[in-house]
Amino acid sequence: MNPMKSFILGSAVIALSAITLMSAPVAAAPEESGHEGQPFAHGRRMHGGFGDSARIISIALKHKSDLNLSSDQISNLETIRTNYHNQIAPLRAQLRSVDNEIADLMQQPLTDLELVKSKIQGSEKLRSELRYLRLEALEHGKTVLSQQQRDQLKALVGSKHEQSRGRHGQPS
Repeated sequence: MNPMKSFILGSAVIALSAITLMSAPVAAAPEESGHEGQPFAHGRRMHGGFGDSARIISIALKHKSDLNLSSDQISNLETIRTNYHNQIAPLRAQLRSVDNEIADLMQQPLTDLELVKSKIQGSEKLRSELRYLRLEALEHGKTVLSQQQRDQLKALVGSKHEQSRGRHGQPS
């Protein structure tokens, strides 16, 4: 490979690594889909962090009296949230480690691109697992609440989202 192509490829990988490193803390953040307005989905209305499993469950727990949650429901939601945190913490740490390894590899005078490719594929597997765990926690959370409670939670999350947009000067 000529030096110019090598330089361009190396620069692109460094840029991607930097972006990956910056996004690592939000690896389990919601992604856009066609489930707008559903409190346990990851659609457009869930941006601002409300799509995160632990957050939506925390919102439900914070508003337990508004949602009229039973003690069993509260206990179940707390367990789901705790399990979710316990499962994602080591995966996030592994992801940060892999992303750091990629960045270190890119600092070498001659980068082993096959090794970088392997590390990138490993990081994507971790991101996939984080995404699955988030969806799993959301599904478990849905089973704890009645339809009426899910509707109330949807309204609460929607109003919080609108309040957040208003504070940041964004149109509703």
